[in-house]
Amino acid sequence: GEPIAARRWSHDQKEKLIDSRLNATRELVGLCEQLQQTGTRVPRVMVSGSAMGYYGDQGDREVTEETPPHDEFAHRLCRRWEEAALEAEAFGVRVALLRTGLVLDQGGGSLAKMLPPFKLGLGGRFGSGRQYMPWIHREDLVRAILFLLERDELAGAFNGSAPHPVTNAEFTRALAGELKRPAIFPVPAVVLQTAFGEMARLLLTGADMRPARLLEAGFEFRFETLEEALADILA
Repeated sequence: GEPIAARRWSHDQKEKLIDSRLNATRELVGLCEQLQQTGTRVPRVMVSGSAMGYYGDQGDREVTEETPPHDEFAHRLCRRWEEAALEAEAFGVRVALLRTGLVLDQGGGSLAKMLPPFKLGLGGRFGSGRQYMPWIHREDLVRAILFLLERDELAGAFNGSAPHPVTNAEFTRALAGELKRPAIFPVPAVVLQTAFGEMARLLLTGADMRPARLLEAGFEFRFETLEEALADILA
């Protein structure tokens, strides 16, 4: 879909964020319908990549798949995305909704944007730093997707994040520590809000999201702590 943090969330940009996700998902559902109508075998399973934004701002409460969401734009975006994916169930497709946290690995994503200033010793927390940042090593994310594809009894929502989420301040200290650099340049909330408008909520709010259903199903994470993940990625 349209990158969530590419630009400020104007009305038109919000429409792009929604439409790019819904249209791609609906095309897949439409394909399932066409296959069924022509007597061709329909895929047995769809794994739809939702996001931790489904829950909205949850403060410091522990969040599982059963936690009621906070109604805001990120939640409404993810809810509509998930609803579109679930329409595939009408054609006999098992649907798993994977609500991913911050995906960590070299060569892309948020970490690639954070590394240059942190390597220069210019990193720091966002706002108060108390907001939670659910995260997952990309290797564990791929393994979780394969796990959901292979286990026929698993359907519905799954939190795609490591068992030990951290606050923004904790993430900042861990990344700076792994790089052996200071992290003494916090970015005030008002600066982020002025620069990014409503989109600043992505940086200033979060959820203490736990992978309750994946763990209950027997999935084992290779990287349970942020320190383990960063040590592997930055080795």
